[in-house]
This record gives sequence, C-alpha cells and structure tokens, in this order.
Amino acid sequence: MDEQPILVELRDGYRVITLNRPQRLNACTEAMLTALNAVLADAEADISCRALILTGAGRAFCAGQDLTDRLAKPDEKVVGGAQEYFYNPLIRRLRALPFPVVAAVNGVAAGAAANIALACDIVLAARSATFIQSFAKIGLISDSVGTWILPRLLGPARARALMLLAEPLPADKAEAWGMIWKTVNDDTLMAEAEKLCAYFTAAPREALASIKAALDASWDNDLSAQLDLERDLQHAASLTADYAEGMRAFMEKRAPKFMGRK
Repeated sequence: MDEQPILVELRDGYRVITLNRPQRLNACTEAMLTALNAVLADAEADISCRALILTGAGRAFCAGQDLTDRLAKPDEKVVGGAQEYFYNPLIRRLRALPFPVVAAVNGVAAGAAANIALACDIVLAARSATFIQSFAKIGLISDSVGTWILPRLLGPARARALMLLAEPLPADKAEAWGMIWKTVNDDTLMAEAEKLCAYFTAAPREALASIKAALDASWDNDLSAQLDLERDLQHAASLTADYAEGMRAFMEKRAPKFMGRK
C-alpha cells in the first residue's frame, strides 16, 4: 500500500498539493483519489486558504488511472463505479472550490489526469508536458468531464480528433489552441505557479469565487439568465468587506488590502 499518495504543503495563504506516486508516474488509485478528495475538502474548510497548486511528484503530472488498481465496489464488474465514487466527486469539488486552483503540469497528463488538470482554473504546463486523451486505446470513452470541457475549450473538431485518435498533444500546441493558460520552461514551472498563488492570496476571495461561479454558469445560461446571475452576484459582492476596502483604496490612490472576508 502506498504511503502518503498525496502530499500537502502549507504556504502563506495557499497550499501545494502533490500527487505522490512517482514510481508509477502518479497513476491514480482508490487510495490516492480518496486522499485527494479529503485534502481538497480540508482546504475548502480553511478560510485562510485562498488558492491551491495541484502538481505531480517526479517526471509526470499523472499517467491517469492505474490499471492494476481495481476502482469498483466489490459487487460491481464495470468501470463506471470509479466515476461514480471517485472521479466525479473529485471534479465537482475542484470546480466548486471558492478560490482559484492552479494546475502545474510537469510532464505527461494522460486519461482522467488530463481532464482533472483542465478542471482547474488556470493550467500552467512545462514545455515538456503532454496531454493525452488515452481512453480509446483501451476501449473506453473520455471521462472526468473531458467530453464536456474539451469541446468548450477547443471546439468540436479538435475535441473529437483528440479523443478519437488518442494522440499526445504537446504543451505548446495546447497553449496555441487555447486549451491551457500558458507554457513555461520546465525549471520555472513551480515558480510561476507560486507567483500566481501569491497574487491570489492578496486578492478578494469572495469576488474570485463569484467570478468562478458566473463563468461556469455562463456555458448553460441564456443571455437573460446570465444577466440576472451577474446582477445577483454583483449585489452580494458589493456587501463584502473587500469591496468596501477596494473602494477606499481606489479613492485614496493606494493598493487595497483585501482580507478575503464576506
């Protein structure tokens, strides 16, 4: 049994979460996914946590599902149990976290791991990184929100080709296609991710949470519904201490000191 499949490092205002099975390219097991869900829940409950970095130990972000690990309930014979009990709750939690999550993709991100990375708010990738929708190679379909998020990021033509061909997509092409935020040199990946998190620790936490919620809702709302949502979220934001501080700082021509409170 793996020891500490997930590592958590507490920083000033944010956390670094590391997938920690480098001998297996951080391939996912039941124990790893259970631990990852738990550490995300712990971070969500901590009001002082205002950002996260998700990365992998060693030379890979994550090679996807560890096919030697059975991720189904004892009475199940199909793979779908893995999605129901482990991957789907993880994706839902990642998307709902009330602060930004930065994926620092430090090597291959294959299968479910590619889509876990894309479920984060900002994806930074090392130049040597690759993203692979590898499911078709073993007779499965893309999961972990891949069939939902890839067409929205890339358009249907590129999403279909990536899934049907299961070919690696280099980080620089992922950036050029708009699938990720930025590609950086391998040796500066973590420094760039930390720089983003340092910025978020000084940002208005509630406003960022509302921005995330509004952007996710916009993919399903019509124009009228989105306008109503923006109105409601803006009203709530205007009642926060951070908004009051932002207005004072603007009038006083100084940098705001956001405390991340409602």
